[in-house]
Formats: sequence, structure tokens, C-alpha cells
Amino acid sequence: MSWKVSLPCTKAEAEALAGDIAALASLDDPPVLMTSEPDPARPEEWRMDAYFEAEPGAGDLALLRDLVPSAAGAAPAVEELDEADWVTLSQQGLEPIRAGRFFVHTPAHRDAVPADAVALEIDAGRAFGTGQHETTTGCLMALDAMRARGLSFSDILDLGTGTGLLAFAAMRLWPAARVAASDIDPVAIEVAAENAAINNLPLGRARGQAELIVATGMDHARLKARGPYDLLVANILAGPLIELAASVAGGIAPGGRLILAGLLDTQADAVAAAYRRHGMALATRIDRGDWPTLVMRKRKSTGWR
Repeated sequence: MSWKVSLPCTKAEAEALAGDIAALASLDDPPVLMTSEPDPARPEEWRMDAYFEAEPGAGDLALLRDLVPSAAGAAPAVEELDEADWVTLSQQGLEPIRAGRFFVHTPAHRDAVPADAVALEIDAGRAFGTGQHETTTGCLMALDAMRARGLSFSDILDLGTGTGLLAFAAMRLWPAARVAASDIDPVAIEVAAENAAINNLPLGRARGQAELIVATGMDHARLKARGPYDLLVANILAGPLIELAASVAGGIAPGGRLILAGLLDTQADAVAAAYRRHGMALATRIDRGDWPTLVMRKRKSTGWR
């Protein structure tokens, strides 16, 4: 069974809730958030619905109230759903994302794929990274821009992969590359494997395949054995990005590229500085609202550590 929690909100709050919310990252099983306008005659009165796979506790409800301050005095409406309701509702609320040549969609929008798009189908639910958040969109745009410039990569790592989306996007752009996708959460790796099957992307260790690995940061024998990487993508959070700077930069080949996301605009300078101390230089920056994506390049004078 699954659960839905509903709270009233303003239009401005609904717009701020679009996509993955960083405040939910601390939850073991973050909900999928959706917003809607119940009555077009009252355009400022919206509703937030949060879908959980397990019954939400008091802490979950308090966190949801914090996301919509206008509902501070309202009691959340909590409803138990059967599994069919959950799947249908979770997919309906996520609109397709177009980022460069990529078109990321849920099963509900299979018939809407543009003829010129690189399509990836990602189910909503158990892991972050459906393409809805500006951080994921920024990474997709960075990958697309690299391919448009004619850059080619042979050894790629998506660190903190979530649903596997960014690893699979890289596979579409550089189909002969060796790709690895890692996450600290075993559930995320299970979800990534499911999404690989949905998108007919092969798993394994050979070129043209993706190896899925449960790992904490860069500290795993397989991640070390596969390195150094000429392209590494890390869409996580600013704190872990800074903590991992030495090991991440050390895992990149001289001249290799690094895409960093999951950080706020106010955190970008600190994150970039942490990587500059380990041989990385800022090449470009993509701004999506308050969520920048940093593209860095490793100086060729430093090597694999």
C-alpha cells in the first residue's frame, strides 16, 4: 500500500516545489511531490500532494508543513492508496523534460516523444533523478553541450546516480564508452537496473555497457579499478561534494571533465574552490534558477591518485 498527504498551498509555493526538493534528501524514502490548481476560479489557491511508499510519520508531516508555510494551521489530509492508484498518480504528475536533445519522460508520456529527441523513460518513485529538478536538467544540458562541441569520452562515472538517468544519458551520447553508475543507496541501484531494462540499455563491464555499483563516495574497489575517468558526473549536495573533492578529483584523468550539481548558487564558490585545490579548473557554468551546474576540467599536469 501507499499513502498520499495533501496540504493547501499558494501558487508561489507550488512553483517553488517543482521537482526534487533538497530538504527531502535526508529522508530514507522521500515522497514524490505534485501540485495542482483545484479551482481555476481561485488561481492563487493550490494544493500540494505528497506520495509515500510507507505510512508517513509525524516527522514527515512536519517537514511537509515546513515546505508550505501558508498551511501552518491546516491539518494534513492523509489517505491510504492501493498500489495501482500510486503508480498511476505518481506518473501523471510528472511532465516530460526537454533538455537539449534529451526528452525525459515517465510511462504516461511514451506517445509524446519528439522525433528528433534522445528519449529516456524514467519511472517516478523510489529514487531521486527523474529529470524534474533544475540540478538534473543542468547536468543533461552540460552533457548535451559537450557532445555538441564534439567531445568524446571513453570512461564515465555517474557518482550518486539515483535513477541512473545521467549515466544512461551519457551512454546515449557516447555509446562506445565504459560507464559506471554508483550510489550509496542499494534501492537506487535497484531502480537504476529497472530503468536500464526499460530503456534497453545493457548492463555489464564492457564498452557500451553500464556497471551499477553500491558504493560510498569513491571508496569502492570497482570504482578505483575502473579509473581514472575522463568524465565524472556528481549530482549530489554541496556538503558531500566538498568532502569528496580530493577523492573525486583524484579519480579524474588529466584533461578530464567533471560535472558538479546539487548545489545552490550561494554554495557554488565554495564547491569550485574545493576542487581547484585538487587540480581542477572551472570551464563553464550553467545557471538554472538558484541551482548552478559547474563544469570543471582537470589540469593535465596532475594525474591519477
